[in-house]
Amino acid sequence: MASSDLTVDGVKKLKVVELRAELKQRGHDTKGLKAALVERLEAALREEEKPAEAAPEAPEASEPKVQETEQEKPKLKRQREPTPEAEDGGQVATTGSEEKVRGEEVGEPKRTPGAQLVEVKRQKTLAEEYRASSLSVVRVDQNGVRRLSSLAAPIMECEGHGAEIFAMKFSPDGECFATGSMDKQIFLWNVKGDCENFSVLKGHKSAILDLHWTTDGKYICSASPDKTMRVWDTYKGVQVKKWDEHQSFVNSCCPARRGNPQLFLSGSDDGTCKMWDLRWKRSAKTLQDTYQVTSVAFSDQADLVFTGGVDNVVKVWDARKDDEVLYTLRGHSGTITGLSLSHDGSFLLSNSMDQTLRIWDVRPFAPKERCTRVLSGHAHNFEMNLLKCAWSADDQRVTCGSSDCFVNIWDVQTGGLLYKLPGHQGSVNEAVFHPREKIIGSCASDKKVFLGEVDI
Repeated sequence: MASSDLTVDGVKKLKVVELRAELKQRGHDTKGLKAALVERLEAALREEEKPAEAAPEAPEASEPKVQETEQEKPKLKRQREPTPEAEDGGQVATTGSEEKVRGEEVGEPKRTPGAQLVEVKRQKTLAEEYRASSLSVVRVDQNGVRRLSSLAAPIMECEGHGAEIFAMKFSPDGECFATGSMDKQIFLWNVKGDCENFSVLKGHKSAILDLHWTTDGKYICSASPDKTMRVWDTYKGVQVKKWDEHQSFVNSCCPARRGNPQLFLSGSDDGTCKMWDLRWKRSAKTLQDTYQVTSVAFSDQADLVFTGGVDNVVKVWDARKDDEVLYTLRGHSGTITGLSLSHDGSFLLSNSMDQTLRIWDVRPFAPKERCTRVLSGHAHNFEMNLLKCAWSADDQRVTCGSSDCFVNIWDVQTGGLLYKLPGHQGSVNEAVFHPREKIIGSCASDKKVFLGEVDI
């Protein structure tokens, strides 16, 4: 298109190269994206179309444009590395101010100079992922039944252990779960399909009282009355570490959520809580208590250690110092049988033989009275099993084992008992929530494991 025939309406039809040529011919700046070049050329054409009598005012009207160009030049020097491609395949130099204005006008996310336009998404929290994944599996099966999970049936029963089952945990990705039993074995099961048992970990000389997955799902740690704590490689199905420093039963264990190398805790009837480093053969630290330690847990950053025992008190230790109790959480009137930290690391759940669950605020600057909720409805009996407790993935529900053969679920905000699920014929030693779906699992002294859908 000839320059003499160019009109304001025809500017947008020009290519970037043509726009630059027209601007250069008129003595204007040729730098910038196509939108900026079009706007600049349109302004120049409007100035040319003005009547002759308005010509003396033209230099004043063009001053802001010259000033804008002068302001853009310093920024262009700082951002003169790789540039995005223009529509015609050429390289277009862009300034920081132009990118900012363009992003604000069209609602596009910010980008670094010289990089392609990439949308930056905020990382979802575990609670958001849980809600999203739970909604995605809501469906209606061939019988017209509303389903809330990917289980083959609303309730799945798993059998295989030869004795009471004391511990159960889902893997972090929710694809499988592990159970520990009085028969000295750890079974690994699939969650989907027929929930078949696909691996057996053998090595302990006595019952499995507690077990946990590491955050990456690669290892399982287990505690046993054979006075050892062991670590297992779940991919290979072999034992990778055996620690035997304890002088009595090992009741509880717990891995750190973060950190490299991987750290572990163990609590024993010898009155000690020991910290272990996966690289070392001996314990890294020993916290000496007065009475038997029945449950242990790490804080979210692994800088604090929580222990509970037969003295009915939850103690909070500084993991960086020896034998220093920072503060105690008092209120229970029975042995602490289970401890569980919320997923956001702000609250600690404790289960006790006084037949109550308590929620404690363990944040650094919490009020002096740290107990925020007392929950009741479950039972402990003469068996005196170490019944565990657990949080849901969004920290809005809690559950625990109960000797009355029921699985209990409470609402954290109201403290109300939402569900009392039957099915077991023996003491429910542990109940846990699935990390991704609306599934709750439970293991009991009747040698059975149940997986069931629950609308929570």
